[in-house]
Amino acid sequence: MLKAQDPVVLLQHGGLDSLTGKTGLAMLRYRQGPIVAVIDPAHAGERLQDVTGIARSVPVVADLAAALPYGPRVAVVGLAPSGGVLPEAMRADVLAALEAGLSLASGLHTRLDDDPVLHAAVQPGRWIWDLRREPAVLQVAQARAADLPCKRVLAVGSDMAVGKMSACLAVHEAALRAGVPSAFVGTGQAGILISGTGVPLDAVRVDYAAGAVEAAVTAAASTLPDTGLVLVEGQGSLCHPGSTATLPLLRGSQPTALLMVHRAQQTRIERVPQIPLPPLQELIALCESLAAIGRPVGGEPPPKVRALALNTARLDESEATVLSQQLSDQLGLVCRDPIRHGADDLLEALMTP
Repeated sequence: MLKAQDPVVLLQHGGLDSLTGKTGLAMLRYRQGPIVAVIDPAHAGERLQDVTGIARSVPVVADLAAALPYGPRVAVVGLAPSGGVLPEAMRADVLAALEAGLSLASGLHTRLDDDPVLHAAVQPGRWIWDLRREPAVLQVAQARAADLPCKRVLAVGSDMAVGKMSACLAVHEAALRAGVPSAFVGTGQAGILISGTGVPLDAVRVDYAAGAVEAAVTAAASTLPDTGLVLVEGQGSLCHPGSTATLPLLRGSQPTALLMVHRAQQTRIERVPQIPLPPLQELIALCESLAAIGRPVGGEPPPKVRALALNTARLDESEATVLSQQLSDQLGLVCRDPIRHGADDLLEALMTP
């Protein structure tokens, strides 16, 4: 429901310098459409780049009233707080946005359109988009995506929040620059808000999860020629004891190649540190083994991990360069930080037959 040309105001209350604001921060980095203002009372009047490091010129203001002169049409909840409940500090600006005639987009687990006060405040012709809703039409996956002629790349990660969406978007941008027709399939709230479409995987019942991915990938492929590329945002990790997302993504997308995403020098699950990560060679082999089953007879060869997107945000430039080369030599794969060093080499590896 959020169109690429819609002028957006981000509701980032306390999230410009916090992990709770990751949805809005991702939009600031990757949304191509206009973001006309950011609301964060703690940083009102400051330069966005000074607070976030994101080189985008967007005013930071204290409240919705201060954002209205910039002409927003859609207010987007940019927070992903624990429990997925609308923060009380944000509620007044959400209500003010609706009363001012803005539409509202939210990826919170709590459905804002079910709130009677907020629902009543929606003006004629406007809407509340609770994107974390199960698709209305569901089907059980049957490997239908395997029949698609385009290439399909799925990002798989060694942990949660290592940069799977960012890596996919960087490769997507590299593809468009290179003249490769490309589509990005968002599977989480930030990816869906950035692209305007996708499937909220964590809102879909497990029996239909692979089918929902299959439908989203098929829809994306329908917009591309046979030579195109569909990039599917990864979720979760096979290494995480609480994650179940990788399998339906593998089954639903029927990928032609895998993109491994890993944070440099990480050896344990970050938020469950008692769980060690396997060596990358073992994780690559595991992902390839799982991707090789549940595929049609006589179809394409099983997908391989063709490249490693290395998150080097915690390293300096010299350390990042040295480690990337070491891992590339060790694994026999193209290894790059797509944010730091660009994604052209990753794209080339993923498009190789």
